[in-house]
Amino acid sequence: MASAERKSGKIDIEQRELFENAQRRIKQKKRLTTHFVIFIAGSILFIILNVVLDFGKEFKLFGTDWFAWAILLWFFFFLIHAINVFFVNKLMGKEWENKQMERLVEKQKKKIAELQQRVEREHPLPNSNKNTSLNA
Repeated sequence: MASAERKSGKIDIEQRELFENAQRRIKQKKRLTTHFVIFIAGSILFIILNVVLDFGKEFKLFGTDWFAWAILLWFFFFLIHAINVFFVNKLMGKEWENKQMERLVEKQKKKIAELQQRVEREHPLPNSNKNTSLNA
């Protein structure tokens, strides 16, 4: 019965990790959607400010109204956010993190084993068999 509890405990841990990963992804997508809505509202506000209220009407960059550059810059940041959510996190998600962790742990274990061999080679421990034969 104890082994059944251990198996179910492992499943619970895996399910919890999957649940936490799903929650994290949902939050990322929710933030991206919020960013998009704010981007659309902000863009409309910029256009209204410039076209309807004549705010900064005479300010132009390279012959283009300022609000077009502001919207373009903001769209660029939104695009980076979307790429991060949909591509980078898929490529470097939880599985990638686990593989990297395993790789680094193996690398550290190998380095520790090499150091242990070097210490044993350079500073060998006295052999206990020689000490007992000398004492007898």
